[in-house]
Amino acid sequence: MTQRGAEEFVQGIFGRDKHTKAALERLNRLALDEARTTAAEILKVVYGLVQDMSKQTYCTCLSLAIDYPPY
Repeated sequence: MTQRGAEEFVQGIFGRDKHTKAALERLNRLALDEARTTAAEILKVVYGLVQDMSKQTYCTCLSLAIDYPPY
C-alpha cells in the first residue's frame, strides 16, 4: 500500500479532522527520523568494515614486503 493510499485509508476510518492530519504528520516525521537513524547506523557499520579491511590489507602488504624485499 502506498503512503498516499495508507493516509486515505486512515482518514476514511478516523475522519478528516485536523487532529488526524496532525497525528499522520507526526507519524510521518517519526518514520523519516527512524529511516535516517537506520541509514546512519548502516553507514557506521560499513565504515568500520572498510577501516578493518584497510588495516588488514596494509598489514598483508607490509608482511609481503618484508618477506619478499624488492632487491
